[in-house]
Amino acid sequence: MTAPLTARIAEEFRAAASRLPAGVVPPQRREELLAVLTREGLPTSRDENWKYANLRALERMRFAPVAPRTEPSLLAADLPAPIQGYARYTFVDGVFAPALSCPLESSSGVTLSVASRSREASERLAAASALPAPADARFAALNEAFALDVARIRARTGAQCPACMELLFVSTGDAESGAAYPRLELDVEPDARLGLIERHVSLGAESSFSAPAVDIVLGRNAAVDHYRVQEMGPKALWIDTLTAGIAHGAAYRLYMVSLGAASARSTIQVRLTGELAEVGLHAVCVADRHQVHDTFALVEHAAPRAKTEQTFRGIAGGRARAAFNGKVIVREGAHGTDSRQSLRGLLAGPEAEIDVRPQLEIYTDDVRCSHGATAGKLDDDMLFYLLSRGLERDTAQRLLKWAFLEDVVAKIAVPELRRQIERSLAGQMNETTALKELL
Repeated sequence: MTAPLTARIAEEFRAAASRLPAGVVPPQRREELLAVLTREGLPTSRDENWKYANLRALERMRFAPVAPRTEPSLLAADLPAPIQGYARYTFVDGVFAPALSCPLESSSGVTLSVASRSREASERLAAASALPAPADARFAALNEAFALDVARIRARTGAQCPACMELLFVSTGDAESGAAYPRLELDVEPDARLGLIERHVSLGAESSFSAPAVDIVLGRNAAVDHYRVQEMGPKALWIDTLTAGIAHGAAYRLYMVSLGAASARSTIQVRLTGELAEVGLHAVCVADRHQVHDTFALVEHAAPRAKTEQTFRGIAGGRARAAFNGKVIVREGAHGTDSRQSLRGLLAGPEAEIDVRPQLEIYTDDVRCSHGATAGKLDDDMLFYLLSRGLERDTAQRLLKWAFLEDVVAKIAVPELRRQIERSLAGQMNETTALKELL
């Protein structure tokens, strides 16, 4: 499958090359990335970290980016409700839409630049020399080769309080019109604070393809709370890549919610490069019908006395599949590492599938690492207890499902966002009418 796909990628790249902005990614860089993709190909189900992903839909997708809209056709009412206190920046099919955005005040200590509005190439891209060759990074290479725009955020040292911003990525194209390549580069300077909501939605029920890429660097003692919400359409294919480097004393907390898309795959690669760095990765997904949700999360401890926590809660109903592959590597010299994994899946359908896989590779002594993984149906003892207290079976099962998900959802510290997510979860589990009884 991969050879015909890469040949088609190269053909569509040549046809679209004239409209790929040099201010987003320099042309030479795009050519180098295309050469990597042509040589290495895209990952397949034979790649160990991709065996749970559903990549067959790629055969029906167009890889060239969707042509930017010449006139606005979206209204603010078409979009999810904004979060109070968070400045919103909206991107439609990967391209900045200022009419649907509400910027931050200049005094916030955070700046966002949109590359298609500038001819200056990113310093980060200019300095990059290594090309992504591993299979896990090839969709990031695809994004960089085709990106029409990029959100470059810099959180500066000395801000009075944490800045709060939301990036809303809206996909409106279909499989025939092209793909969307949302791109985010986040640079958090030493001691800076940032609250970031990153939301991906699509309008309409058509088949579509979106391949986001996020690149994050946290400076010394910086702190970021990052909320990622995926609510793509029922026929969408969504394959994203997030990479992050965490410096000395920095804290990065990532909360992921995956609800939409026919097939969704997330690749998370986090490297703790400084002593006393901390990372929390908390993910929840609810898949139903024939949906496939797959996540591969690699956390690499490369410095002493760093701390990480991975928590996953997934529910699969109907004939859906939910998978989470969490891998932790403790490099030589990373003594004092503290790492914990808790991966749990709940089967809510007779033909559903849950795959949870914790992995540990430790190359040093003096560490404290633990992992646990379970997959199964609702706890019969707990269900019996609730039934014995007079609850109806449906109500008791609903309560147990919510308690299962709340291990992650309760950690979301933005009340308005948490309520929106809880409503979306209820809708995904076909329990909207019972929501008022539980929340």
